[in-house]
Amino acid sequence: MNAVITFAEGFMNLFDVGAETFVSWVTTIIPKVCLLLVFMNSLIAFIGPEKVDKFANKCSKNVVLAYGVLPFISAFMLGNPMVFSMGKFLPEFQKPSYYAAAGFAGHTSNGLFPHINVGEIFVWLGIANGVAALGLNTTPLAIRYMLVGIVMNFFSAWITDFTTSIVEKQQGVRLARTLTEKNMFVGGEVAAEVE
Repeated sequence: MNAVITFAEGFMNLFDVGAETFVSWVTTIIPKVCLLLVFMNSLIAFIGPEKVDKFANKCSKNVVLAYGVLPFISAFMLGNPMVFSMGKFLPEFQKPSYYAAAGFAGHTSNGLFPHINVGEIFVWLGIANGVAALGLNTTPLAIRYMLVGIVMNFFSAWITDFTTSIVEKQQGVRLARTLTEKNMFVGGEVAAEVE
């Protein structure tokens, strides 16, 4: 009987610890995330959505901007999962690579900007709590994580360009390289446009 009681007490203690963590988040991280989201939406409204769209279109002309700058700014301004919506301004060939960079951008910036990927803040908090338990400041770690992340996200996207080229050859298609170009089926003598 003592084993059952000990198990029940331990099981309920699990929920007590979870409730304490939740209450601490309600008074710290949740208001911060809400205010950051309000600020970002206000900033986009102030700048103007059409100017944000125009910026994304200009980024499509340079791989460093398309895979390094645009995913970070989109993640910062729009958060996850809206960061992926900016890919609509890129040519078809760049969309898989942008998706790769944008997918990682939500993780690597969480330490400094928790509003980017609220659903996975627990990953950063787990690491940060370990660092804080050692008596160390978490800000240098968050900055390094973000900077290394931006570089690695770019390389992930750039490598995806190469794999996209391989798949193009394998499937007999040529994806549009510019916003005005159309996708082409090249698996034969006659090239036909693919919408």
